[in-house]
Parts: sequence; structure tokens; C-alpha cells
Amino acid sequence: MMNRTRAITMTVNGEAVSRAVPVRLNLVDFLRGELGLTGSHVGCEHGVCGACTVMVNGASVRGCLMLAVQADGAQVTTVEGLAEAGGEAGRQAQALQEAFHRHNALQCGFCTPGMLASALELVQAGGTPGRTEIREHISGNYCRCTGYQAIVDAIEDVISHDQALEGAQ
Repeated sequence: MMNRTRAITMTVNGEAVSRAVPVRLNLVDFLRGELGLTGSHVGCEHGVCGACTVMVNGASVRGCLMLAVQADGAQVTTVEGLAEAGGEAGRQAQALQEAFHRHNALQCGFCTPGMLASALELVQAGGTPGRTEIREHISGNYCRCTGYQAIVDAIEDVISHDQALEGAQ
């Protein structure tokens, strides 16, 4: 009979994790069920809504579409670990969280973890994307409460602030 589990090791929010997991277990279910990191949500389970978005090796990915075994050896960051990240990434994640709060860019909060991960990826890419580019970048993250205006405002605020910091240096 075929072995239906596989030993994996990854770094999650800066901590090494090793487990034997079913080969068909998706990443978001691993994070939530095995590690108790329930900030990333399970929404559509088809990669459409973005509620399960996490960072894997610095890129945002849909946790429902990636198997846990595919993350073997990877650096995974969930919403719980975003602001705890050190250096510039941690500063940017914290700035996004504060801007979301300041601009009331969250209401029920269900989409917020995935939205923050997607927004962080855009902020880290640098440059000065306009509102249209911001909207395009977060278009894979559904929000049923805010109408996106406040979310775009918050992301734009952080990008503008980062540009001002770069200009001052």
C-alpha cells in the first residue's frame, strides 16, 4: 500500500515546524488544524476569494490551492507573523495594519488577513502604483463589507509614506 503521509519541515512565522502530514492536506488546513494559526481563513476553497492568502518565501499564495507538502522547506508567514517579522517587512506589515485601522478598511475582518498579505506583497515590490494598480493587485481578494475604497486608501497611504521615506534618504 502507498504511504499517504509525508514528513515535512518548514519555517512558519520564524519557527521551525516538522510534521508528518497527509499528502493531500492543503496548506491553510495544515496551518489552522495542525498549528492552531487560525488567522488565515478558509473561504471558497477554490482559490477565488483570497481569504486563505499567506506568504510563502515572500510571495502571496492561496493556502487552499497549495498542499502542505509543497511548502516543505519553505518560509511561511501567516497574518499572525506579519507584524512580528523583523526589519523592513515587519515595519511595512505593521504600517499596513495601522493604515487599515485608521482608514476603517476592515469591518467583519474575514478578508483582512488575506488582504494584508496581498497588500504587503505590493508594498514590498516598491514603486508607486496608482489606485488602479492597487485595485488590480488586490482583485483576487473578495471583501463583502467595505466596498474596497477604504482598503485602497489604506494601501495607498502606506505606499505614499514609503515613497516619502525613500525621498528623505
